[in-house]
Amino acid sequence: MDLKLVKNLLDLISKTELNEVSIEEGDFKLKVKKQSDAPAQAAPMQFQMPAQQAPAQPAQPAAAAAPADTGSAEKKESQPDGETVKSPIVGTFYESPSPDSDPFVKVGDTVQKGDTLCIVEAMKIMNEIEAEFSGTVQKLLVEDGQPVEYDQPLFIIKKA
Repeated sequence: MDLKLVKNLLDLISKTELNEVSIEEGDFKLKVKKQSDAPAQAAPMQFQMPAQQAPAQPAQPAAAAAPADTGSAEKKESQPDGETVKSPIVGTFYESPSPDSDPFVKVGDTVQKGDTLCIVEAMKIMNEIEAEFSGTVQKLLVEDGQPVEYDQPLFIIKKA
């Protein structure tokens, strides 16, 4: 779990009326709870970090839940080679900064580390999702305006 993501979650929770949030990713568990009776106190946090964390299995949409090694050319084509970019938060996926703007990226575009790929809106806050590495966009896995879950695959990008 990225500490920057944890800080962003804490900031987001502190600005909202949420009282408690729990996140689990493999062996990593994070629970944040606000004390509504004592607003001046810091929210208690519990962190559990395993000695070695196994790589998390990506949450796959129902259409892509079948294994890719079935021998079907159609299924192999639906999952191109590359790294999966996942949503760091729950929210609504937007491929462009506004409804009348061009998408940040399209299939076939080359992106550099730090380029904005999309926006995930969570509680009226627009969170820009940036590329963590350079490469070429192979596939867009969600549609504009679609709700996304935490750790849901958004893009497949082939590293340069």
